Amino acid sequence: MIKPESIAFDIDGVYADIITLFIDIAKSDYNISDVRYEDITTYSIKDCLDIDPSIIDEIIIKIQEGCFTPPLKPMDGASDVIIKLANTSGNVLFVTARELKLPIYNWLLDVLPLKPAKIDVVAAGTPEGKTGILLDRNITHFVEDRIETCYILKNAGIIPIIFKQPWNREKHPFIEASDWKEIESMIAF
Repeated sequence: MIKPESIAFDIDGVYADIITLFIDIAKSDYNISDVRYEDITTYSIKDCLDIDPSIIDEIIIKIQEGCFTPPLKPMDGASDVIIKLANTSGNVLFVTARELKLPIYNWLLDVLPLKPAKIDVVAAGTPEGKTGILLDRNITHFVEDRIETCYILKNAGIIPIIFKQPWNREKHPFIEASDWKEIESMIAF
């Protein structure tokens, strides 16, 4: 069982349903309606979708800057677990590879009925940048959707938990969680 104060989370693809948002922006802003969630089979969207790479870049920039109309939603059950965790441990740590903290932090403040002091967000700037932050915060477990990041975390002594997504289905040695109920079952509340 994981101590509540010893676990942290990635945001995109783990807490935030970023792929549904990507698909919704493709539909609403670019009239691209043939993309399905399960079509995203690699972490690099450009490698698995037949969409002009410049459009993919534009959509990603809109997401990172928080400039989009369709709503970004949390993954099913995620908010309940995060609220329970914050109320148990005092706060919850999110570490993202994003460069900009403010757009995603403001979104978290909007979707989570928690005081700002209970939501700690660190923008690492790169997936590799997450390790030092987690070690500095004494985090032993990290929920992540990018398999390459999990190998980096493991090599640093952090136990990665893969949040199952269509883009991380290759063989790997890590603990997996199919949904937030499974994550909740791993935490010693």
